[in-house]
Amino acid sequence: MGNQDIITLVVASDNQYAILLGALLKSIEENHKTGEKIDVYVLDDKISASNKSRISSTVNPERITLNWKTISSVIPPHLTIPVDNTAFPFTAYYRIFASHAIPADRERVIYLDVDMIVLADISKLWKTDIGDCLFAAVQDWQLTVSCSWGGIPNYKELGIPADTKYFNSGLLIMNAKKWRDEDITTKVIKFMHENVKFINYADQYGLNGALYDRWFQLDSNWNCFAQFENEAPYIIHFLDVKPIFKSYRSRPEFKEEFYKYLRLTPWKDHKPVTNYNRLFKKIYTKVKKKSLQLFSFK
Repeated sequence: MGNQDIITLVVASDNQYAILLGALLKSIEENHKTGEKIDVYVLDDKISASNKSRISSTVNPERITLNWKTISSVIPPHLTIPVDNTAFPFTAYYRIFASHAIPADRERVIYLDVDMIVLADISKLWKTDIGDCLFAAVQDWQLTVSCSWGGIPNYKELGIPADTKYFNSGLLIMNAKKWRDEDITTKVIKFMHENVKFINYADQYGLNGALYDRWFQLDSNWNCFAQFENEAPYIIHFLDVKPIFKSYRSRPEFKEEFYKYLRLTPWKDHKPVTNYNRLFKKIYTKVKKKSLQLFSFK
């Protein structure tokens, strides 16, 4: 089996959402029916040793190999993540570096947000033909860059047509070779630094703004948002409050699917917890970003 026959995945997680990563990996393993090996590269944002142990024991190492990568080992030294005004954690930006997290001989990589569960065989997604496009994604529920409550706020100034489709960055099939050859990571980061005051959805703003005409549109079932009814999704994406919290408010049947897989992990006895930790994390992120902005002000 050559390296291009190995399904290569990248995920990023902090310690709070390690539990989500456990459920995601178990769902991938349970629904992978073909013989390819799966290599998973975890961009580790301070996941505790105990949670790493839980995640490692979740998967069969003969089927899924876990590779732990610190973000400092992945971000090129000349690049810095922009400090925006959102409550999105810095972890959200790590997908932009996915092509740098995998071996140089890997030509394709799938990036997945950890707040997902995979209900179809991941090999079907892996084998999707995206033609000459740089990457593939699913259209977001914001639909176009001109969405009044989201999208790209400065799309007119950037010269992007108002009807340009807007994608969700939670799932990306990336042509990793082309991404590296064209130094796309640097271009996206540079774009965000130049437009930092317009950043609304963290990395998603930068990817849509810089690469609006470079993507292939996937079947929406590959990134089904848990707020909406769908009888046969391939991947469920918990965009809103995650199912580990009591304040979860998306479709109840998708919460059941999540716990179906979580019960197959070391977190099998987990019960939904209060919202305080989630809200504290958002406040902490906002304060941290504000501090960094003040510190860097000259």
